[in-house]
Amino acid sequence: MCRVLAYIGPEIPLESLLLEPENSLVNQSLDPELHPHLQLAGWGFGAWSEHLLKPEEPLLYHRPKAAFYDDNAKGVIPSLQASTMLAHIRASGYHAGVVQTDENCHPFTFNGTPWIIAQNGALPHWRLLQRELLPHCKDEYLNQMRGTTDTEFLFVLLLSLLNGDSDEDVKEGFEKMLDVILDAMKKLDLAALTKLKIALVTQNRIIGVNYGCGHEGETDVKGDWKHLRPSAPGKDDMALSMLLEPMYVLMGKNFQQYKNSYEVDACSEAEATSAIFASEPLTENGEEWLRIEFGEMVALEKKGENISKKVSKLNV
Repeated sequence: MCRVLAYIGPEIPLESLLLEPENSLVNQSLDPELHPHLQLAGWGFGAWSEHLLKPEEPLLYHRPKAAFYDDNAKGVIPSLQASTMLAHIRASGYHAGVVQTDENCHPFTFNGTPWIIAQNGALPHWRLLQRELLPHCKDEYLNQMRGTTDTEFLFVLLLSLLNGDSDEDVKEGFEKMLDVILDAMKKLDLAALTKLKIALVTQNRIIGVNYGCGHEGETDVKGDWKHLRPSAPGKDDMALSMLLEPMYVLMGKNFQQYKNSYEVDACSEAEATSAIFASEPLTENGEEWLRIEFGEMVALEKKGENISKKVSKLNV
């Protein structure tokens, strides 16, 4: 199961986000707390900083190897800082069919859009579903595909369906994307559980989406994700559990003062200056983290020194 971490707020050293905390993204690739599988298929990040020569563009870093084996990380990351960041570690099946290349490491970016994308999820049968999905895709994005992942193809599809970059435009784009995917599944008789937990990021903005469909293509999926785990009593369904599992948001201030951790000072949302969107709570006090439940989208934006937040129910 992949891991995602996005940040907006004051410029802080990237090592404070990626290396130093005990439950840092790099450490999660070796010893994940919620999903005990090594993340071996690569990792990467995109970061915006006022101190880059092109501050309006993300600096992208990809490495097709386990993050904890990346010998460049401790040499490159301590020299960087960022006010916006999206990082990802890639999980995959343990078999020789997994293609480990830079081109398959998240986050993905294309010319002609301000967004970068990463996800913790999967679109089963996506190569076959392309029969029905390709007519919805614009050539300007298809021509930029370089890898072989479902996430990069979903990025093409989403961008092709967007009518603008406002929060409402993006929400409608995600709703359209799932609609056309479900139609394709129905026409090709390829309904399957589809987990789409996506972070869409641009400078000073994070859009986090937690949605998809169940085993039969249904979107009104219900259940307690914790009770569906193999270690819990009752009906075990790990795939359904991961579909229904929340994503998480932490908001606060003075993040930069808590070295070696993801702690922030609790405050009202109106006073918050930093926000993190993540696959799992990254502090021992998980109660401070807002849950983004299945079927929801969160829009976070840095406006001046403060962060605005809007949580919406997706209409699918």
